[in-house]
Amino acid sequence: MRNPNLKPATGKLGIMVVGLGAVSTTFITGVLMTRKGLAKPVGSMTQYDKIRVGRGAEMKYLPYNEIVSMPSLNDIVFAAWDVYPVNAYESAINAEVLKEKDIEPVKDELLAIKPMKAAFDKNYAKRLDGDNVKQCTSRWDMAEQIREDIRNFKKESGADRIVVLWAASTEIYVAPDMKYHGTLAALEQAMKDDVKDKVAPSMCYAYAALMEGAPFVMGAPNTTVDIPAMWELAEKTQLPIAGKDFKTGQTLVKSGFAPIIGTRMLGLNGWFSTNILGNRDGLVLDEPANFRTKEVSKLSTLESILVADEQPDLYSNYYHKVRINYYPPRNDNKEGWDNIDIFGWMGYPMQIKINFLCRDSILAAPLCLDLCLLIDLAHRAGRYGTQRFLSFFLKSPMHDYTKDEVPVNHLFQQYVMLKNAIREMGGYEADEEID
Repeated sequence: MRNPNLKPATGKLGIMVVGLGAVSTTFITGVLMTRKGLAKPVGSMTQYDKIRVGRGAEMKYLPYNEIVSMPSLNDIVFAAWDVYPVNAYESAINAEVLKEKDIEPVKDELLAIKPMKAAFDKNYAKRLDGDNVKQCTSRWDMAEQIREDIRNFKKESGADRIVVLWAASTEIYVAPDMKYHGTLAALEQAMKDDVKDKVAPSMCYAYAALMEGAPFVMGAPNTTVDIPAMWELAEKTQLPIAGKDFKTGQTLVKSGFAPIIGTRMLGLNGWFSTNILGNRDGLVLDEPANFRTKEVSKLSTLESILVADEQPDLYSNYYHKVRINYYPPRNDNKEGWDNIDIFGWMGYPMQIKINFLCRDSILAAPLCLDLCLLIDLAHRAGRYGTQRFLSFFLKSPMHDYTKDEVPVNHLFQQYVMLKNAIREMGGYEADEEID
């Protein structure tokens, strides 16, 4: 190993998932099937991508696990929390994402994954009504109970390291409030005072994870770790955090296609995005307060790629709208439509239409795997705080908005950040630049 400071990926990696619905059961089932040789982890960067290291005669393209020490899929153990008590097998069947033939071969392993009681507040997801829920006297008590779950799982599973991944529903929008979120001390006091409207259940999961030595990944657009108090906690515990919101369908398209418009110096008049989705995520997002959280996440992508200040003739006055519509017949098979009004030479208008019929959980599952493996890698490499190199996988990358930092949303610039971080952690030169 070229980097002696990188701790090797020995022992088991415990992945504790918040939410045992369509995304997480697709992720878990896929990992179990892949390690039996019955499926391929298509879409996973850690399993397929190769990165150039070195220049000239020293140049070679290597898979991630030849650059840095990575766990084998055989070394992963799973646990989950969910408001519904059904095990991972029943949940995978109920989700109707995967065919039974792709679930049955790992039935016994899935049956063994029974969700722990969730830390839940119905005010944050009014459309969910499961009863597998912790009874908590306060947000502080909520976090303490989650900490106990993490300790118990680590002990019972024999896991060497733990990562906690949020793959549950989108909570209602909690705007950063420096009175409660500005410092770790303020957040802890708010938890003890049970300030329910400022401390979301997801914040209790993140707090508990970091206090128990586990990196935390936020896979929904929740504010959770995107507050100074959590940044302070991540620094104090020297643990990596990442978020927010898995970049699966429409935003993946947007972050990849907007650079075409910007690089070709074409103008933009408007970008209208709409989705139909019928799974549990769609049900939760049908509530306006929950959709607001998602809308903030989705709207942020375009504005940092096509920037008015840099090209006022081209991007000073475009209209950007995002819609999500709950449509039960479609279930997990989300459909995204994008109508893009551009203009070219002498201001003449043109249109681009994109219709992406995607499978939400099929796109999210490899992101879950990559985020868990890579944040574990960051931890073993001694990296802590916000992991900006993971923005490649996330819809609304975390950034220090208190210092007016602008997040990188351009997909290909994000890819450069990802490659450089892995090179660096592997002991190679981080030799690509973002223009």
